[in-house]
Amino acid sequence: MNGANQSRVSEFLLLGLSRQPQQQQLLFLLFLIMYVATVLGNLLIVLAISADSCLHTPMYFFLSTLSFTDICFSSTTVPKMLANHILGIQTISFPGCLTQMYFLFEFTDMDNFFLAVMAYDRFVALCHPLHYSTEMTHQLCVLLVIGSWVTANLNVLLHTLLMAQLVFCADNVIPHFFCDITPLLKLSCSDTHLNEMMILTEGALMMVTPSVCILTSYIHITDAVLRVPSTDGKWKAFSTCGSHLAVVSLFYGTIFAVYFSPSSSHSAEKDTVATVLYTVVTPMLNPFIYSLRNRALKGALRKVTGRKTCSY
Repeated sequence: MNGANQSRVSEFLLLGLSRQPQQQQLLFLLFLIMYVATVLGNLLIVLAISADSCLHTPMYFFLSTLSFTDICFSSTTVPKMLANHILGIQTISFPGCLTQMYFLFEFTDMDNFFLAVMAYDRFVALCHPLHYSTEMTHQLCVLLVIGSWVTANLNVLLHTLLMAQLVFCADNVIPHFFCDITPLLKLSCSDTHLNEMMILTEGALMMVTPSVCILTSYIHITDAVLRVPSTDGKWKAFSTCGSHLAVVSLFYGTIFAVYFSPSSSHSAEKDTVATVLYTVVTPMLNPFIYSLRNRALKGALRKVTGRKTCSY
């Protein structure tokens, strides 16, 4: 279809998660609670690690960076949805839509890279403990964070510029609570083959490479844990690694299901549930998964909240 002979869309209509008033009220309250929990949980981790010099190590540096990223990640979509509900507004401008999409996928990529970096950090600490201090230097940690940020921005910039070239004609209704790339491509009256090809090649490479690094790291970590003579030590290690892998699996599983699965398997309801899991639930779970089993971090959190604790 030739979009040049039709009126172009200047704004989109976000339908949200439900059209039923009672469900909307319940979902508003649920998402508000999850967003507050995400911000407070991750913010406490950042403050605890910053305030305690004992936690100024590579592992906690990456954890605080992940927590800060999760705050930004969740803030790209949930506040807009909550504001739309309160104000009764469902529209978003085309530039605003592209901006939201840009920052959403920037922080998605950064989460993706930081999870891989943290898995590598644990691999070095558990499998090569004698070389940990010489391998995981301060300079390397900073370079990994900067490299993740630069790579994420370049990747997202490519997809955003390709999206900006598309023409949107009559239909402007997005059956979602934020501007996601999949429903936007369906609304375009331009040829979207290049966009889809880049998602399935370059975009997939950006997701597959870190996930393979995480899987490889945890295979070596599991092998190292199996050599631990203590049964309690093995159980604690497997319990911790299992909880980490559960969140990682949730994060990658939902992303691959939404963006890299055959189009015939897609539906608006399934895609919405999957995106809620990786954009809202995963950032909320990360503080609990990475801190509740960590005695040093729990001690630092008690100090931040004013509760006296013994040294660890």
